[in-house]
Amino acid sequence: MAIPISYNLRNLRLRWGATLMTALGVALTVAVASFILALLSGLHRAFQASGNPLNVLVMRKGLSDEVSSSISRGKFGAIKFLPGIAVNAQGQPLASGSLVVVVSLRRRGGDGRANVTLRGLGLQGLALRPGARLVAGHWPQAGRRQIAVGVAAARQFQKTQLGGQLHFGKGDWRVVGEFQDHGSAFESEIWAPRDEMAADFGRPDFSSVLLRAVSPAAASALVRDIESDRRLKLHALTETAYYAQQTSSGAPIAFIGGVIAFIMAIGACFAAMNTMYAAVAYRAREIATLRILGFPRPSILLSFVLESVVLTLFGGVLGIAALLPWNGLTTGTLNSTTFSEMVFQLRFTPHVLADALIFALVLGLIGGLAPAWHASRENILTALRG
Repeated sequence: MAIPISYNLRNLRLRWGATLMTALGVALTVAVASFILALLSGLHRAFQASGNPLNVLVMRKGLSDEVSSSISRGKFGAIKFLPGIAVNAQGQPLASGSLVVVVSLRRRGGDGRANVTLRGLGLQGLALRPGARLVAGHWPQAGRRQIAVGVAAARQFQKTQLGGQLHFGKGDWRVVGEFQDHGSAFESEIWAPRDEMAADFGRPDFSSVLLRAVSPAAASALVRDIESDRRLKLHALTETAYYAQQTSSGAPIAFIGGVIAFIMAIGACFAAMNTMYAAVAYRAREIATLRILGFPRPSILLSFVLESVVLTLFGGVLGIAALLPWNGLTTGTLNSTTFSEMVFQLRFTPHVLADALIFALVLGLIGGLAPAWHASRENILTALRG
């Protein structure tokens, strides 16, 4: 015979002071855990949205980032006609070399400076990135020292609005366009005409080459062919794989946040345990009466565990509700692969919310099990005499 849940809800309501204080402690713990999960969700979303599975990214052998890589134009000519590469309407292979450098910009609000990826694109560069679309202005035109800024970078850095001027290389560059790309890592970049950038930075070679394969099978074949060619000494992988590797940038956030959440979780468990032990002591006669009425020990154990879980779930809901207004907040972190700022948004997805509630439920189970066990083992005669 099970004890009705209304019994537990009534007791939580009667002891509203202790219930509220414990719930607030749990809410703070769940809020911290939810914030970390939302950060990681937004960061992973930005990287997962980047790239095309048909695109093959080529860099110098032994390197894992475009910034440090260098590919000569001669090698570009040797790989752009490989079998399996798609062609455009004019019959030209969809292959483009990019020049990637890092520039330092001042953050909005005067919060110091940060590195930003500056990408130089050739004629085929935009065609290979069809997800990028303008939200304001126009694409840069060659020979006019013009640049386009991703929407994420535009929110984070000074002088990146339309008409603004940024100084890097050998002079000033005017912002003529703002673009977005489904929340991808490209939105944290600045794009410029490649040949002008090459002249400004004295970099005649490409940092990387992007190839469009005709099919996923052709993309895999291109990767194998380029990797196995010892004359080229180049490293190839799909563009999506390249950005998937960069999710390691979230490792420091996950570690530090995990440590903080773990320490706070211990405190929340003890708070729930203390509240439930106090409830058991206060309701000793009620527990004895329930035993006399025929409720078995497992029912009492389950009832008090359930009461603890309800208490922590209430706190979890409070913690989640407090953070929901921050959904979509723009923030940034250092990309450990490119050493530039990666701008992304907090994302409180259904998966994040579900994980937060499961976290609260676990806190309730851990914090309530010992008091519930104690309640189920109460001696009836001793409790009634008390």
